[in-house]
Amino acid sequence: MHPDIAACNSALEPAGREVVEVLARAIEVNLPEAEGKVWHGHPVWFIEGNPVVGYNEAKDGMRLLFWSGQGFDEAGLSPVGKFKAAEARYASAGDVNLEDVTRWLAKARDIQWDYKNIARRKGVLERLK
Repeated sequence: MHPDIAACNSALEPAGREVVEVLARAIEVNLPEAEGKVWHGHPVWFIEGNPVVGYNEAKDGMRLLFWSGQGFDEAGLSPVGKFKAAEARYASAGDVNLEDVTRWLAKARDIQWDYKNIARRKGVLERLK
């Protein structure tokens, strides 16, 4: 795990830290090719420079965000924003269903929209995979 991600995780309150430890471990195991780093203040993993998954603290717990998650066709994810992102929220580590997260991480590898070049394309997303 990138040292900056470990530092972000350790700065959280115990309940949030427990959630992100489960999430980070799942991401590292299921997306070993992804590069993890702190981006805009939050842990994010990239495949070939394209953001695919990350998490951050929300009022009601921890938010797991998939940049292309609306394309996963999964009931456990809620749409976010005007692009293709979707999220799941967790109040405690016990709320994390690793079977779901593992399935979503596989889809994050296989279903990607090109967020890396969204500014260059003036907000237009193109499908990569």
